[in-house]
Amino acid sequence: MDKLRRVLDFCIRYQIVLGYSLVSLLTAASEQIFSSVVFKCPCNSSNVLYGSVFILVPALILFLLGYMMNARTWRLLTGSCPSTKDCSCNLQGTCIRCCCVLGPVTARALVAPFTWIAVALLSASFYECAASGNSLIQKFMCKGKGPDCNNLLVKIPCDNTLLKNKTLSKNLPDEYLSLQAQSQLIGWFLIASITTVVLIATCCIRCHSPISYLQLKFWQIYTKKELEVFEIKAKEHAARLAEINIKCFFEATEPAPFQTPSNEDWQKISFLYTFNPQEQYYGTIHKYINTDRGKSIQFEHGDLIPPVLAFVDEAGTNESGF
Repeated sequence: MDKLRRVLDFCIRYQIVLGYSLVSLLTAASEQIFSSVVFKCPCNSSNVLYGSVFILVPALILFLLGYMMNARTWRLLTGSCPSTKDCSCNLQGTCIRCCCVLGPVTARALVAPFTWIAVALLSASFYECAASGNSLIQKFMCKGKGPDCNNLLVKIPCDNTLLKNKTLSKNLPDEYLSLQAQSQLIGWFLIASITTVVLIATCCIRCHSPISYLQLKFWQIYTKKELEVFEIKAKEHAARLAEINIKCFFEATEPAPFQTPSNEDWQKISFLYTFNPQEQYYGTIHKYINTDRGKSIQFEHGDLIPPVLAFVDEAGTNESGF
């Protein structure tokens, strides 16, 4: 039991890192399946299109899924422009707010696409197919090598025995034959570049954090506990309301008064969190309760949306967010 508890504590503590690691592993496994089972390079003039589609289209799909699976996206969009509102009001402020919110969301959504592209480049199958039909690469590699060079280059992904063909060896020097090596070099360069950018961005975000390290830790603990308590109370409240309504339906009686939050109250606690250095609220519910239920301030506006505090609105990302 102690070992199981330690494993659970470890998973809870590093759930974000483990989550992204799992996404990366699943993406890499999917790429291997696609490259070995689904992918069949045509080895003709369609090489560029076919290879590029397998590199870029899955990455685009994973990017869009990353947006769809992020709870913060739907928290921003849900109810932001109902039919009773004028959607054009405060357009500039809305755009700025969306950019501030969607920046971290975009960064998180790029994890799976970049993993797909990096793994695809390291395995080299897709790149080899696309590059062998690219006119610029053909022009560079086949310059002065005869009219058959382009045709031989296009067929490289389909038959590796062509690499041993004497005609091919004469027309294409050995240093130009390894399209796989080119792909792998690009892949490692992409991985190194992304790692560097992520490290620099993380350092900048932490350096500009409006709160200290230990307060950030406390804030994360509070946010997690607030979500847990909210889910428990919401289930209890919903169950009681459902029980009252069903009882009244079957017994044909009038329901007793039962307090539930108003639409305005739900709207106020659903706003994305903004930080004000003059206040100390650890979430929208905390802010709502301590501002006379949101009446003492203009609740939907704030001073900052710091990326380091994005977890305040992403506590429920283990759910789909729909």
